[in-house]
Amino acid sequence: MKFLPVIFLLSSYAPAEIQIKDTEGKHLDVLFDGKVVTRYMYEHDPSTPERHKATYKPYLHVFDAEGKAPITKGAGGKFPHHRGLFVGWNKIGFNGKTYDRWHMKGGDMVHQKFAEQKTQNGMSATFTSVVHWMDEKGEPFMEEKRKFTVLPMEKAKGDLCMVIVTSELSAIKGDISLKGDPEHAGVQFRPANNVEKKKTTYLFPEGVTDVKKAKDIAWAAQNFVIDGKKYGVIHLNHPDNPKGMVYSAYRDYGRFGAFFETDIPKGEALQFAYGIIVNAGDLPDRKKITNLANKFSGLVQKN
Repeated sequence: MKFLPVIFLLSSYAPAEIQIKDTEGKHLDVLFDGKVVTRYMYEHDPSTPERHKATYKPYLHVFDAEGKAPITKGAGGKFPHHRGLFVGWNKIGFNGKTYDRWHMKGGDMVHQKFAEQKTQNGMSATFTSVVHWMDEKGEPFMEEKRKFTVLPMEKAKGDLCMVIVTSELSAIKGDISLKGDPEHAGVQFRPANNVEKKKTTYLFPEGVTDVKKAKDIAWAAQNFVIDGKKYGVIHLNHPDNPKGMVYSAYRDYGRFGAFFETDIPKGEALQFAYGIIVNAGDLPDRKKITNLANKFSGLVQKN
């Protein structure tokens, strides 16, 4: 199974002048109309313990409407392993051992190269990062192709962007098991460290009364506040993703996302896709979010 982004006009789609700017060895920016919208942090620098902790995993920042600063978390702060839009599992089984690629104990995730960088004029920017998931000896036991497609949204309505992340995890040396729990595994979004905890709220599809027990729901959403400004984030689950998915969406500091467990036999690959919509202000109502989730199901199709 592979996922192929298919671009079409969302109800809140708005064309923009789109650029990709790579600061080699450090980060890659996507800009709309000259303003930074997302920044992919891919530097790996083990030269000192401090630099190593700051660069042991790649992740994606989302920026504010002015393109001045990220509204997502970087290195340091509360739970320093939480970083923007990131991927990880805390209990990965391989070759008789268990690896933690959430807290990043005993090995790193290291960006190798960009397999793709392209813009579709006014419609999207797409880039693919090849990431090696390393063991304690610095040897890769899993290879990931983490693909981001960034789309502009309707600025007049307060929307910032939509990010589609499609990932292909390959078991390159042996069987892999991805295990963990909703708090410490999956595809997660983390607001900036200075989020105002008492103002964080969550929203779920109609009928979901206990998100901890709800499996394979189409979306979960959050409002959070940073420096007095409110933002909304919608996390969309593609229906072809592995089943048994549970959303972790209740922490006041705003880390939330999708968790599932599965196995990857040697020589095979796992694919999954999620959509992240970020807006300034209040979230849309449930009906509109559900409509966006339905459109996302068609936006990313099997290849």
